[in-house]
Amino acid sequence: QGELVESVGGLVQPGGSLTLSCATSARIFSSNTMGWYRQAPGKPRELVATITTGNYWTYGDSMQDRFTISRDNAKNTLYLKAINLRPDDTAVYYCNADLRRRKGWDVYGSIIWGQGTQVTVSS
Repeated sequence: QGELVESVGGLVQPGGSLTLSCATSARIFSSNTMGWYRQAPGKPRELVATITTGNYWTYGDSMQDRFTISRDNAKNTLYLKAINLRPDDTAVYYCNADLRRRKGWDVYGSIIWGQGTQVTVSS
């Protein structure tokens, strides 16, 4: 297993809902911004949402109306709740942890990624 372990996605009908989870260690979860991204076939990876350790969030374009990011500090787990799913939400969904730090003008560290999970929205 990697350091970010995602739940299994699955098949949902249009208009349905789904919650994904991403479990990690206390070391990572307590110190880093976490996020969800997705990638549809033939398209670049796009931002869904990120959330900081202080519970501040950022959503990708047109994401906030149907996606909600949250975190459970007791479980070291990140969640993504999706509602009113549409066929064009079909993608592989990835969680990540942004381990980068800034010192002066320099940025160091890396971003780590979960294994990805397939979400298919179809009738």
